Amino acid sequence: MSDLNLPVLDLSLLDQGPDAAARFRDELRAATHDVGFFYLVGTGVTPELEARLNRVAREFFELPDADKLAIENVKSPHFRGYTRVGGERTQGKVDWREQIDVGPERAAIETPGPDYERLTGPNLWPAAQPELREVVSEWHDRLTGIARKLLRAWALALGADEEYFDRHFGDPSTLIKIVRYPGKEDPTPQQGVGAHKDSGVLTLLWVEPGKGGLQVQRDGQWVDAPPVPGSFVVNIGELLEYATQGYLIATNHRVISPRYPDDRISVPFFFNPALDARLPIIELPAELAAAARGVTEDPTNPIHATYGENALKSRLRAHPDVAEIHHPDLVAARAASASA
Repeated sequence: MSDLNLPVLDLSLLDQGPDAAARFRDELRAATHDVGFFYLVGTGVTPELEARLNRVAREFFELPDADKLAIENVKSPHFRGYTRVGGERTQGKVDWREQIDVGPERAAIETPGPDYERLTGPNLWPAAQPELREVVSEWHDRLTGIARKLLRAWALALGADEEYFDRHFGDPSTLIKIVRYPGKEDPTPQQGVGAHKDSGVLTLLWVEPGKGGLQVQRDGQWVDAPPVPGSFVVNIGELLEYATQGYLIATNHRVISPRYPDDRISVPFFFNPALDARLPIIELPAELAAAARGVTEDPTNPIHATYGENALKSRLRAHPDVAEIHHPDLVAARAASASA
């Protein structure tokens, strides 16, 4: 693996005694300070569970269009369900992928307070494939455990107490995207998903074995991040950059569409705080604080301290059709603010 463009970390080191755990925390801090991305092995997720996830994902995308469109996300004010190819955008450009979005299974808030409470609500599940919900629920529970373990290691690595993130997260706002990138015949690379940074805290990405396309920006250049068997690609989001004032870095990444007739399945798992949670700035040890670069300033993409504001910003931009149907007042208010 020495020729990989991203470091490889072994989560099982945390269970191999104090010295091994300390080595993992040092590697974790260095990887996310330097590039914000790494491969994670030793998670305990079995090949059997990975295979089940891949199978139900492919079975879903092979359903007749009528079955998929029965749960199309334009029917959900909470941005859940199926998005057809071309139905999502990154930085205003169409992404060439289809997907299903699954968030926390909760009742809708009848009279939302803050705007971001409109994201709370039930998922849309395909009646034609009941097994999907079962497998995704198991996947959610396993990856939630991995995410919590990582955040406890990060807390210690940053000089905080081990429960720091647990205390400030509340009931996590998770999101699972089951994505299929269809092949394209164009001779030039196409936007599977455009360059972006994740808006939350932590992402665990599973990619179908042997399927490349993910690229990460390092030192101003795009480098490939091919799948490593038995691993997740892990990256941090803007909130963790904010909480460390730029000591940890959220990094631009993108996906290039495969060449027809090939396609690609990937499943990112986003682990974020409760919508109303404000992730406080971590008081770093002096030697780490001296290396903090400050939060990235981008007038077109402000980073908010409250996670729900970041999440809503991302949803409205990515799915303008859902926004127009269910949240025209928010669309109008943001348009007025932009032109003021």
